[in-house]
Amino acid sequence: MSCCKSVPPISIPLNLNNQSDTYNWQGPDVIRVSRFYKDAKDGKFVSYLHPDATTLYESFRRGAKVSNNGPCLGWRESYSKPYQWLTYNEALLRAKNLGSGMVETGLKPGTSTMIGIYAINCPEWILVEQAAYCYSMVIVPLYDTLGADACSFIIKHADIQVILVEDDTKCNSILEKSPRCLKKLIVFKDVRPATKQRAKNMGIEILKLQDVELLGSKANHPEVPPKPSDLCTICYTSGTTGTPKGVMLTHENVVASMSSVVLQFGDHRLRSDDVMLSFLPLAHMMERCCESAMYMQGGAVGFYLGDVRRLSDDMKALKPTVTPAVPRLLNRIYDKVQSDISGNCVKKMLFNMALSSKEAELKRGIVRKNSMWDMLVFRKIQEGMGGRLRLMLVGSAPLAENVLNFVRCAMGCVIVEGYGQTECCAPVTMTIQGDHVPGHVGPPLACNCLKLCDVPEMEYWSKNNQGEVCVKGTNVFKGYFKDPEKTEEVVDELGWHHTGDIGMWMPNGTLKIIDRRKHIFKLSQGEYIVPEKIENIYIRSQYVAQVFVHGESLKSCIIAVVVPDVDVIKCWAQENGIPGTFSILCNHPEVKQLILDDMIGWGKESGLKSFEQVKDIYLHPDPFSVQNGLLTPTLKSKRPQLKTYFKPQLDDMYSRLT
Repeated sequence: MSCCKSVPPISIPLNLNNQSDTYNWQGPDVIRVSRFYKDAKDGKFVSYLHPDATTLYESFRRGAKVSNNGPCLGWRESYSKPYQWLTYNEALLRAKNLGSGMVETGLKPGTSTMIGIYAINCPEWILVEQAAYCYSMVIVPLYDTLGADACSFIIKHADIQVILVEDDTKCNSILEKSPRCLKKLIVFKDVRPATKQRAKNMGIEILKLQDVELLGSKANHPEVPPKPSDLCTICYTSGTTGTPKGVMLTHENVVASMSSVVLQFGDHRLRSDDVMLSFLPLAHMMERCCESAMYMQGGAVGFYLGDVRRLSDDMKALKPTVTPAVPRLLNRIYDKVQSDISGNCVKKMLFNMALSSKEAELKRGIVRKNSMWDMLVFRKIQEGMGGRLRLMLVGSAPLAENVLNFVRCAMGCVIVEGYGQTECCAPVTMTIQGDHVPGHVGPPLACNCLKLCDVPEMEYWSKNNQGEVCVKGTNVFKGYFKDPEKTEEVVDELGWHHTGDIGMWMPNGTLKIIDRRKHIFKLSQGEYIVPEKIENIYIRSQYVAQVFVHGESLKSCIIAVVVPDVDVIKCWAQENGIPGTFSILCNHPEVKQLILDDMIGWGKESGLKSFEQVKDIYLHPDPFSVQNGLLTPTLKSKRPQLKTYFKPQLDDMYSRLT
């Protein structure tokens, strides 16, 4: 198929067969470092990219300068209205006034003052963040999926006196279990008189954001800018067990992380004419780092209206040039396309031809959206994302290779995948633009080095280029707030952060994540079981939407709770003349046998040992979700909660197996 306009291959910044260096030192460990920073071989790491942007306070001001006071924060009132913008200088003035107002109401400048924020992504979120930095205060984000108990724990644990809150609903959510340390709520939107009275009865004052800004503009307290070593945020992770842990991150941590990403992007780095859509939660570090990098480079950030189901409407209105993305968003796009072509042979043939042609171009380093295949097949997908995307960063969870391949072809823009943790300010590795081969997460970033440590109980050995991923560098956190014991569990005496993920070095110097160290248990015969490894195999079954593998040290086998795929099971039942609702089908012995047999088949194909195969399953019609408390906000299984929730079914299965 001919092209509308020829496009040269993109510039690939280094040899893709040799993507990382080894650190020059005398020890036994192999430590790998970035090739984008020449001093990394000597054990030095990037702290900042620009001398005038060593903190998040400075980087925002750099953005104002390099953009020549360009558009900074964008929002719109409804789906029928266009985006409107605050310029950088307007944002800076409002942030300064808000910070000054908070000082005027009694808060002390300095890193001992924690500011809570509880809101969806919006311009005010960033104004609050920058207001805190004007006076070296520390931001502590709260979010819906934590739940009232966890929010109350965080407020008390961090001794938060002031929380900036979006609206009436969130105010009442906080008031539900408010600790005594909380003195003020500063609200973005009007709240009901009943809410004000409820707060007053609890000794909590409710103020309006605009009033605090006005107060601050009159008081005009001098700014107290932070140092790079100062804390900028405590990011509480929901965790799969126990109470939330407060990850302490400094300005240097965050600036080092985002600077390394910008550095690695090379020719594709963020520019002052870039526009980004903010929709991933600002309470998590991936979005925070992406936005902070945009502000450092003088770009503009527009905020979605709050409904992720109508994200495409926001994309079409804003027309972003760059965006972060998560697998669940890209999986939805992929599934929709597959559904659209499944019943039409012509559409399916055209799609496969388009995919094949674009894949061939990707292998030659050609990234574009102006081929005939783009016009015929992929235009609708591209326009659904605004039509102007040039750069996408995918993170937060593993992305299937076929989906990544599809998205690279369909979007016609540079797509890189990152791997990291909150404890490392989001990314520690990132794939290189132009590397079309999926199945790895790229080389180390310039702010850190990586090594793999032996995990004897799982038979992973560093001499075989496999082991637990350990990170050291300028992006690694300072520890868990008020919790030295938990800090010592993950940070060793030499400063290495042990991630709990099992990695493997690829021959080209990139990292592949192959397993997870946590949640290992022994069966009664002494065999180790890694449930997440088994779940990742069983989830490949077309009949399985979700699966929770369970075992006990007093039992000799493992069992599982399976949430079947609704559409696939209904379709199979119809074809086989089995009537009933989905709940009834989940109780049908033939359906159970079908799913169990298919899971066992996948297990055999993937080399599972007999003791790693489940001996019985229970089919559950309702998905595990954040809302029902069975998944974390990043969609990881909450294993203790799943075990408690399904205790009757698990006990029943084991009683029948003995």
